Amino acid sequence: MDRVNVICMKWGDKFPPEYVNRLYAMVERNLSIPFRFVCFTENGEGVREEVEIQPLPELDLPSHLPERGWRKLTVFAKDFGALEGKTLFLDLDVVIVSSIDDFFTHPGEFLIARDHLRKNRLEGNSSVFRFEVGKYPQILDYFIQNFDQVRQEVRHEQAYLSREMHKLGKLEFWPDEWVPSFKYKCAPGWVQSWFKAPSIPQGSKIILFHGLPNPPEAALGISGKWYRHIKPSPWIYNYWRE
Repeated sequence: MDRVNVICMKWGDKFPPEYVNRLYAMVERNLSIPFRFVCFTENGEGVREEVEIQPLPELDLPSHLPERGWRKLTVFAKDFGALEGKTLFLDLDVVIVSSIDDFFTHPGEFLIARDHLRKNRLEGNSSVFRFEVGKYPQILDYFIQNFDQVRQEVRHEQAYLSREMHKLGKLEFWPDEWVPSFKYKCAPGWVQSWFKAPSIPQGSKIILFHGLPNPPEAALGISGKWYRHIKPSPWIYNYWRE
C-alpha cells in the first residue's frame, strides 16, 4: 500500500505537547503501513522531531463562541496541507491499544466512529475518521458560507460533518468494537464502578476519551465529574506512552 497520512490538530492550551508525542509513538508502534504524521498547530514547541508540523489552518470564527470543534472542518479544504490520499484524523486524547492497519484497509470512502450517546442517530464521533484529502471541499465551503445557519441547526462539528456526509451517501461507521468509549464501554456501570476497574473490551483498537476524563486522569481514577466514580486504570500507561 502507498504511504498514508495520519493527522492531528493542536490549538490553544488544552493539551500539552506530550499528547502529540505520545500519539505519534502509539501510531508508530501500531501501524505497519508507511505513514506521514502531521500535526497542525499554532505552537509546535516541545513536539518530537519525527512529527511534521504545519500551520494551524485559519478559520474566521467569533472569539466568544464555546469550543465546538469547528476547526476540524478545515481538513476538507481543497489543497489541505499539500497532502493527498487516505488520511486518518485522530484526536489528541485517544489511546491506541492494537494494530490500526485496518483503519486504512476497511472499505468505504468516509468512515467515522459512531457517537456512543446517540446510536440511534446518524451521527459520528470525530475522534477517529478517515477521508480522502481534497475530495469533499463542499463540506467546508458550505459551513463558511452558512455559519450562522449551521450553528442553529447542529450543536457541533461532528453533527454537521455526519449530516453532510450522509447527504452525499458517504457516511459509514467503524465497527463499534474497534473504537470503544472509555466512559461507556471500558468503565463499569455505576454500582460495579466501586468494585471493578475499567478494562479493555475485546476487539478494541482505539479507545475514545471524549469529554472527561482524559487518559492521565483515567489512569489515576479521576473521573472529572462528581457523579461518576471510576477506579484507577494504570494499564493506560502501557499504551499511552512515548
